[in-house]
Amino acid sequence: MAMNAEEVAMMLIVHSGDARTLAFRALTAAREGRYDEAKKLLTQSEEKALEAHHVQTGLLAAEAGGEGPELNILLVHSQDHLMTSMLAQELIKELIYLHEKKADKQ
Repeated sequence: MAMNAEEVAMMLIVHSGDARTLAFRALTAAREGRYDEAKKLLTQSEEKALEAHHVQTGLLAAEAGGEGPELNILLVHSQDHLMTSMLAQELIKELIYLHEKKADKQ
């Protein structure tokens, strides 16, 4: 399977960027006390991250089969976007949990 590195990179950037944006919108909702909306947004964020993960898995499978694209800075940048989004999701989940627990105590 011949893969265009630029197309793969852009798909990773778009999906992981959407995931990060949704995660931060979830954090804003939690900060404003809208916990149900925050959880819904976080679920949407996870769905977008899964789309990015599928793109990445395809890239890894192609690489393992000797058909991966040539490495370039855009591809490295796209992986950075994905990892940053995944870290943001993990931290935001914890922050939403803390916001909700704090509200329960007040």
